[in-house]
Amino acid sequence: MTSSPPSLMNLSSQLDFSPSTLEFPNPYVFLVGSPRSGTTMLKRMINAHPWVAITRETHWIPRFYEKRKGVTEEGLVTEKLVEYLFEHRRFDQMKIKRSALLKLVKEQPEATYASLVSQIFDNYGRRKKKPLVGDKTPTYVRKLPVLHKLWPEARIVHLIRDGRDVWLSMKNWRMAHKAAGKFNSWKIDPLVTTAFWWKALVAMGRSDGNVLGNDLYYDLKYEDLIAHPDVECKKLASFLGLPHVEAMERYYEGRTQLGEQLSTNAAWLPPTPGRRDWRTQMEANDIEKFEAATGNLLDELGYERAYPKISSKVRKEVESVKQKFAAEVAGRWRLPESW
Repeated sequence: MTSSPPSLMNLSSQLDFSPSTLEFPNPYVFLVGSPRSGTTMLKRMINAHPWVAITRETHWIPRFYEKRKGVTEEGLVTEKLVEYLFEHRRFDQMKIKRSALLKLVKEQPEATYASLVSQIFDNYGRRKKKPLVGDKTPTYVRKLPVLHKLWPEARIVHLIRDGRDVWLSMKNWRMAHKAAGKFNSWKIDPLVTTAFWWKALVAMGRSDGNVLGNDLYYDLKYEDLIAHPDVECKKLASFLGLPHVEAMERYYEGRTQLGEQLSTNAAWLPPTPGRRDWRTQMEANDIEKFEAATGNLLDELGYERAYPKISSKVRKEVESVKQKFAAEVAGRWRLPESW
């Protein structure tokens, strides 16, 4: 049984409290979900809190540990890790000098990978003048057991968006080739490939998250966050053990820009329902195919379906893509039991 993580609100009621005088293990929270599910908006909401800084996507944290890049079999760090970190194109955002990191490693010969990464995050927090630091890397939704092993008190926020709207966002995304588009079955049927990719990520995150329990894992519907940002931000703050501040749902104020060519994220738009709506923006046949691939998960999540009964022709077509997708990910992903 996992023990409950500390609560900043509980401590603040018992102590002469200032967040800058208390230490909590970082990374404090991981924001995960399938790409194109609104995790950038979620990051901005939490980052607007005066006590929490959220990094941009890292992509190296579980990978370096699992592959033991600069890490011994016992999980201890070596000087080689510093070299690998500074070779990674996303590590520069952590804003720590190579000499400073190398000094940390040399002075702590028994330092574990988890403790060194924590110190890197602590340094990031000091630069941002915030005590708590989290990470927003959507695809870490596949790595919850590893993250929990490294930081047993870290909290997970899993943002879930209706997969049909994820497809609408994915199909014209310039980076699709690094997400659902990287699978060979995309060349055969990008829509159905996205459906199985979304299903695998969401189901995996829910399965692994439920093992952690409600104190550490929180799944949140994108649609609820968009429709009722004030209500959902209060719930989110409570899960994180933070006092709610209105700045969370008003993260965009003073930053919104106008321009037809700007994406929602680039324009810093406020939460806006209906920018993607499968009911009006997808062809009927595409809806049926997507639901054939993901229907049981859509039902589990409480999303309405347009096709409770799928034609045999569509079932056969979708099954063919499923076999190709599953064969390609075998050995690389842990597909959920409900697959």
